[in-house]
Amino acid sequence: MDAGAEPCSDVTSFLYLKSAFLAMEPAHFLISLARQAGGGSITTKVQTFILEDCIKDIVGKGTELNNKYIKNILQKLIVAVESTSDIVVEDLYEKFAYYLTIQLDDQLLEENNRIYKQITFLLSLGQKCSSAMDLKVPLQCSLNMLEGDTGCALWPSSLFLSEFILSYQEVFSKKFCFEIGSGVGLVGIALLHVGASRVECKYLPWESASKRELQDYGPEIILGADVIYDPHCIPHLVRVLSALLSPTSSEPKGNGANCCGPTQDTDDADKLLQNKEEEAPVAYIATVIRNQKTFDYFLRVAAESPLSVLDITEMMKPMSLLPYMLSYDRSSVHLLKVSFLCN
Repeated sequence: MDAGAEPCSDVTSFLYLKSAFLAMEPAHFLISLARQAGGGSITTKVQTFILEDCIKDIVGKGTELNNKYIKNILQKLIVAVESTSDIVVEDLYEKFAYYLTIQLDDQLLEENNRIYKQITFLLSLGQKCSSAMDLKVPLQCSLNMLEGDTGCALWPSSLFLSEFILSYQEVFSKKFCFEIGSGVGLVGIALLHVGASRVECKYLPWESASKRELQDYGPEIILGADVIYDPHCIPHLVRVLSALLSPTSSEPKGNGANCCGPTQDTDDADKLLQNKEEEAPVAYIATVIRNQKTFDYFLRVAAESPLSVLDITEMMKPMSLLPYMLSYDRSSVHLLKVSFLCN
């Protein structure tokens, strides 16, 4: 969804506005949603909603960075209303004046650059169910986009992969899932929500992980978001994927069901082979192609492993569960299906 998206109902537009505020969307996107909720202008009803339903919901939960965000939103909101000669509710001025009096320690902000966000996956949209069905995920995120490890900034690929999991719940339900890479934890929470039988959470450097150690995990589905970015890491990434996806020595031999072994020319053998391929582990990787040479290098190394890489973005489009998040560019994300290539 973008600023020019089709209009939605009054209830839905206010839901978008609150969800965007709790997700700490940039001010200009929030102003756009506020105008949409007011039918083209930021009415007193919209202003009161922001004061009583949005700001009050985050007070006491956030950090100093949240206070800085609220002050900025209030300032932009007042300017936007005044610029169209509309009425500004008195409480809006008072709330802005209050946040002006709060002394924000710049040194503390620099040292503690974390902010509270709530990402709401709107599973109830278009369904005959209440908003209680929506998945609300509270997060403590870093504003440093280059900060690594769990708790780093939100990336489009992580949002897309989470939408994919929630859209195709039957694919992941009762499956042992293994995530490579780390992020704010959205993917793991989405997997738990859809009923994955097991989600492994372990610090495992790609460079030092052994093939035996990886194969011992034996996951059915491997997932990764924005893991194809550094050419130096690609050989390690592909080695990890190959170990997790390749047939293991524990599989039965000579029964015609081995993915890469000989098969008997019978209907029963064909059925066994088909069942075996359906049970074979598969990886789903969401990625933004920022550098075509890096992505081509990944494809080349994967093919040598040998791994099959299929772009299924158009084939398995996830539902739009974050329509209020105007900063999220879904069109930039590719969804890849990676599997072991049988000889």
